[in-house]
Amino acid sequence: MHNHARPILKIMKIENLNISSSAPPDLVHALDTALKAAKQAGKTLMDLYSQPHDIRYKGAIDLVTEADVASEKAIKAVIEAESRAEIMAEESADSIECPAAPVWIIDPLDGTTNYAHGFPFFCVSICYYLGAEVNGHGPGPVAGVIYCPVLDEMFSALKGHGAWLNNAPMHTTSEQEMERGLMATGFPYTIREESQWVLEALQKVIIKAQGLRRAGAAALDLAWLAAGRVDGFWEAGLKPWDTAAGQLIVTEAGGTVTDFGGNEYNPFMKEILASNGPLHDKLAAILRDFHGRYK
Repeated sequence: MHNHARPILKIMKIENLNISSSAPPDLVHALDTALKAAKQAGKTLMDLYSQPHDIRYKGAIDLVTEADVASEKAIKAVIEAESRAEIMAEESADSIECPAAPVWIIDPLDGTTNYAHGFPFFCVSICYYLGAEVNGHGPGPVAGVIYCPVLDEMFSALKGHGAWLNNAPMHTTSEQEMERGLMATGFPYTIREESQWVLEALQKVIIKAQGLRRAGAAALDLAWLAAGRVDGFWEAGLKPWDTAAGQLIVTEAGGTVTDFGGNEYNPFMKEILASNGPLHDKLAAILRDFHGRYK
């Protein structure tokens, strides 16, 4: 009994989250660890935000800064002190194959281009992911956080126990009409090679929706969807660290996540369609024609 109560009381004291006493203590501990790591990473990012940046390019328009590396180091320091699970982090991952064992999936700075330009839409994303079923949970994300340090907003979720924005439960919208729905999207780093179908999909959605936003940080787009700020999101070409935490946070907030074809999603897939739930079939009907187009 002592082992079950201790981590639950610990996390409730730190973040005041209303987590049921039935929550598995190992998952609660994972969420606690992710919260600590995200806060530390956020502080690192904000300390460096107004400084000149050391920018390197991984691709034509895919960049990395000293802040990405420093944030990842800060996250790893917290996680390695609390967990023995493997780590899959954007700036150091050797492989992005779906794991067979528990793994931490980490994006130390989602929205690096925004960050480098001083555009204040970026975040830290941390997910504890079970590669196989463990004690009735998984495979899939079971604890996740997305932290926006500029606004000091922490989006978090625990599988089967809900999602929160800071200390308050959060939910997706109940909007059922596309004409009243605000959508979000992003473009793959291969947009120069794949612009035709990407822009065609964009056009088909935008003429049906009330509006569309393209802010440049997929994890934060998913967090905002979970919080009810947008009603749908889609993108192709993302990596596991972009969507693993967001997938859990959206579904625990009442939303739906699939691929463009409406098939069950996992963060190792090449495309994601997320919605508030009621609008999902309508979005999937539009985007199904683009299923499998990303190369």
